[in-house]
Amino acid sequence: MHELDFSGRRVLVVGGSSGIGNGIAQSFRQHGATVHVWGTRPGAADYDLERGSDLSGLHYAQCNVADSGSVNALVPGFDALDVLVLCQGIVRYGREEYEPEGFRAVVDVNLNSLLDCSRKFHPLLKRSSGALIVISSLAGYGARIGNPAYAASKAGAISLTKSLGQAWAPDGIRVNGVAPGLVPSKLTGVTVDDPARAEKVLRGIPAGRFGTPQDIAGAVLFLASPMAAYVIGQTIVVDGGKGLG
Repeated sequence: MHELDFSGRRVLVVGGSSGIGNGIAQSFRQHGATVHVWGTRPGAADYDLERGSDLSGLHYAQCNVADSGSVNALVPGFDALDVLVLCQGIVRYGREEYEPEGFRAVVDVNLNSLLDCSRKFHPLLKRSSGALIVISSLAGYGARIGNPAYAASKAGAISLTKSLGQAWAPDGIRVNGVAPGLVPSKLTGVTVDDPARAEKVLRGIPAGRFGTPQDIAGAVLFLASPMAAYVIGQTIVVDGGKGLG
């Protein structure tokens, strides 16, 4: 079997309804996996007009990951899991993250829910000797003056990846992460949809372009595959070189 053939494997991508998560979900499907995704809207049809969303061939379920009770109560619709990808994330602009309510809202989704989802599926991942992959961000390695909660939560995600990687390796679960640079999505629209801001940012990316969901998916597929059998607790930065400056 080819090392990137996921035929017979079951994958769940939390936050897989659009953007980077959707690209990851579709990449796994294209490599043979049965793929489930979680999103925030009632049904898959609610994403029909969403930019960067293609739920064809995917199994969709609604879950508010900001609420621990909702995560714990959801019956997933499968009894085996080989790969769990945690790609949920929100951001608040207009300095809302400097207010306690805004800060907590972002941290609840971007960090706290990671542990809730990880704990929920630990038994299935242990049974399959599976892989858990956390999608963080380049923002987790530096300051973001307008988004302190986003940066802090992503730094926490990178650290959590290390701790779970160490703790769960004896269970046969490999925990790793990917930190994307700037990928056009509804979260980054404030930058990429503004020609002046986009041009300024592009000048700082050695690759000369923004990333794509497929760029991120490539690293995720690697980490989920046998090729990464000896990789534990690491976060791969996939940013076109943006973080080098």
